[in-house]
Parts: sequence; structure tokens; C-alpha cells
Amino acid sequence: MTVPQAEADNEVAAPELGDGHLFLNALGEIGDVLALKQYRVNLDPAPSIPILPCLDHEALLHEGIAPHLAAYVRDRAGHLHEAVWIPKELRIDIDVASTMNENTPDAQAKFVAALSVRFPDHQIHVTPVSWLKGDRRVAHACRAQVTLRDVLTGPDLDRTRRAVERLQVISSLMEKESRVASWSVRTIMTPFLALVGLLIIWSLGTNAGAWWVIVTRYALTLVGIFFLYAGLKAVHLTEMANRVWKRSAEYGLILSERHRLGD
Repeated sequence: MTVPQAEADNEVAAPELGDGHLFLNALGEIGDVLALKQYRVNLDPAPSIPILPCLDHEALLHEGIAPHLAAYVRDRAGHLHEAVWIPKELRIDIDVASTMNENTPDAQAKFVAALSVRFPDHQIHVTPVSWLKGDRRVAHACRAQVTLRDVLTGPDLDRTRRAVERLQVISSLMEKESRVASWSVRTIMTPFLALVGLLIIWSLGTNAGAWWVIVTRYALTLVGIFFLYAGLKAVHLTEMANRVWKRSAEYGLILSERHRLGD
């Protein structure tokens, strides 16, 4: 093998960090690993469970994210959890939003304690539900059509697949609605900014302390704040619509893997 070829092979192999089987063996002592989301972590040989790429980070198209392996786990009591193992940082994140309403606070505390025993050198971090990101709204929109439990363990794959397809249609409509709101704000902002510029030029030749100038400034400020709020809300809706779509895509991949594995 030539030196350039060896360097090229190393460039490909470098992101493959950690041995995912160490993580899976430890999780197997806590419960059943139902599915995996892989990002640049070694899993050779691959276990006979659904394995899909980490859509959130593969879509970012850059290498600044630490390799990690996320696992959906069903504990002995039947509660579902998602644990994200980041070997490079010796950290395990517990994603609460993805398994909302699929476990109890007591079950989650026991799961964190079990991980702490099996990974004493790792930092266990529970990612809280974010109001700013709209975690609850995304979870409620998804659960209205299909539950994570049905996707991971439901016996009727055809019925679950139809529910996931409905969720994908709804997420597409959500994105279109957010785009309509965004373009509405942009359309109105152009003449509004032009009006503001004209009024500023007009007020330069008049008494700046006149009552109508002060009232006009306050009115334009309030209208500008409203448009800013509407624009940020449209961006927020777009982000939530994208997350619902990614959730539906993830569910679809899990169902395809379950079908391939003959589940």
C-alpha cells in the first residue's frame, strides 16, 4: 500500500471512534436495546437490530460533531429511554424529548443510576425539555399520529407505517404554513421599511420634538416589534416542522429496518 493510499484510508477511518459493542453490552444489562442511531462510531459486526444514521447531525454536513451512538432502550419495567453515548468526551446524554410520555420520572432516575454504575468514568447528563425549541409541541404532534412504542415494538407494521406516512404529510403541511407566514412578513416588511425611511427624511425638516413626530416614532417602533415577533415565530414554526419531519423520517427508517430483519 502506498503512503498516499494509507493516508486516504486513515482519513476515512479516523471518524470511526469507540467500540459501540461496549456500550450495547452495558445497556443489555439494563434492558433491551431496540434501535440504534449511529454517527461515526464503530459497530462491526453490526447487531441484528434496526440501525439508522443520526439524521440530526448527518444533515449538518460538517465534522465538528463528536462521534456518538444513540440507543432506544426498553428497561425491565417496559419504560422507553434514549441514551446517547459520546466516547470521545466520556459522556452519556439522556434525551428526554424523544421518549416523552414513554417513561416516568422514577423510571428515568433508575435508568440514570444504572448507567452511572456501569459507566463510572462517564458524565451522565439529562437533556431537559426545551420550551424554546418547542419539544412538547413536536412530541404532541408526533404522538397524535403514532407513538414511539408502536414504531419500536408494535406488531402491526403496516398500520404503523400508514400512521408514519400521515405524520410525514402533516409535517410537510406544517413547513408550508410556516413558509407562508415567513413570506408574508417579508412582503410587508419591504414597504414598511420604505415608509419608515420616508418618514425619517420628512421629519428631518420639521421640529423633532413635535407631538406627531413622537407619536409616529412610537407607532413605527411598535409595528416594527410586531413584525420582528412574527418573523421569529415563522422561523420557530419552520424549525419545529423540520423536527417533526425528521422524526417521521426516523420512524420510517426504523420500520424499514424491522421489516428487513423480519420483525
